[in-house]
Amino acid sequence: MTHAQLVQLAGSIVAILALAGVARWLKLGESRIATEDDARRFAEEALAGFEGGRALVSGDGSAALVQGQGTIAVLKRHGAKVAVRRLVPPLRVREAIEGATVDTGEKLFGPVTLFGITADQVRGLEAPLTLV
Repeated sequence: MTHAQLVQLAGSIVAILALAGVARWLKLGESRIATEDDARRFAEEALAGFEGGRALVSGDGSAALVQGQGTIAVLKRHGAKVAVRRLVPPLRVREAIEGATVDTGEKLFGPVTLFGITADQVRGLEAPLTLV
């Protein structure tokens, strides 16, 4: 390799690292649902008129449930984004080896598994919404 080619290669590597740093700083592609506040924010941004309350967040940050006014938002990571759907209780929930799985009833969205969360915790989240 010539000196000019080495300089060009080094410049390209520096530019790539700079762009990666800017993307990380701007949190582009950040879809981890790390906290209850993150879950509420994602749900409120995605669903018109939704005001989040209590939330259950999967231990791996890949899914969450957020209590709303008579409905529950179900969130799951979908690539670099977070997909959100509104469900009306009662939820169809079952125990899984990893935690609790909520069936959304939507073929394209599919079921959502909350790691480290029990079916009883999910039922506790939805209980105030199903009492008459």
